[in-house]
Amino acid sequence: MAGYDALINECPLLLPQNRQKTVFDGFVMVKDKEFRVRILLPEDRDLKHARLQCSWQLNQVLHGYQHIVKQRLQQSTDLVSFMLEFKTVLEIALRNKHDLQTPPPPQYYAQLIKEIGNLGWDKLAYMDTEFRTIKLKAEDSAGREHMITIKLKSKYPAEPPDCATDFPVPFVLSWTHESTLENLHSQFLAALDSLKEFWDVMDEIDEKTWVLEPENPARASTTRRIALSNNVSINLEVDPRHPKMLPECCFLGADHVVAPLKNKLNTNMHLWSPECTVLQNLKDILEIDFPSRATHEKSSFSMECGICYAYRLSSAIPDQVCDDPRCGQPFHQECLYEWLRGLPSSRQSFNVIFGECPYCSKPITVKMTSKRC
Repeated sequence: MAGYDALINECPLLLPQNRQKTVFDGFVMVKDKEFRVRILLPEDRDLKHARLQCSWQLNQVLHGYQHIVKQRLQQSTDLVSFMLEFKTVLEIALRNKHDLQTPPPPQYYAQLIKEIGNLGWDKLAYMDTEFRTIKLKAEDSAGREHMITIKLKSKYPAEPPDCATDFPVPFVLSWTHESTLENLHSQFLAALDSLKEFWDVMDEIDEKTWVLEPENPARASTTRRIALSNNVSINLEVDPRHPKMLPECCFLGADHVVAPLKNKLNTNMHLWSPECTVLQNLKDILEIDFPSRATHEKSSFSMECGICYAYRLSSAIPDQVCDDPRCGQPFHQECLYEWLRGLPSSRQSFNVIFGECPYCSKPITVKMTSKRC
């Protein structure tokens, strides 16, 4: 192998395991640390098809850098140049990992305890043993409990913390070197108030309709798929910034049922009133009453797929329905797509397949997309 001597000089503990020199096993040394590594090359020794196997310790160090290593492996011209690149990436990963593990100074802990005391220990929901990750809780004006996860850095408060919330929009933190957890919590409360109207809208939908998806909606979720009747539903996308406006609507079901609903939506759209709730507006515009928990059982809308005989396939539920009114059999999009693909009588145009319903043999079409409107 050309350049084998150079490889020995660069990585003396990485040795070939066969005569063809397509398998290398051994250790790579960086910053006085040894890491076990194994490299499998194809017969043509093209690194684009090579495989790199690392020990669990090395995988831990390279966490977050795997995509860079893979890119270097595919772009390097030979094994020697890759190992040089690999050791550079490993050195950077080790340095950053060391920075993360360096404990903050004593005043960091004193400052943090003081700030939590000023804020109120009752607002603290969680703190890890390293005092780096904390969770603060708060209630909005409607009594809904929310949580913010805060990841503090070694130079806190000089460096702003990273925050994660259950908001449907990004939480933008305003921070200076004089800011405290109390300032952060106040901004969190203000953001909660700005989203109260959105959560009111979503809560009303959850309480007064049959929500098919998501099964257990998170506070950050802006979509609801609501049952209208057997095998017919509407998917709503609510704008969290303007929750009282007409949401994006997507009807799911047989065309002969969905078409009149689409016509009513287009014809009556001008009747939308910001003074009414989203649910009441939809009732008025579509001229329907939504099935509720008080009047219907959820099993009325949980029709199994006619191919796999299951209701849920991963997280998906049947949303493809035969257009023939005498059939109306529902299918999972993926099940119907794969079924029709296997029939010689079906024809395909890009990601759309035209075929026959598995139940009634009437024409049916399925388009493989994330959602069908």
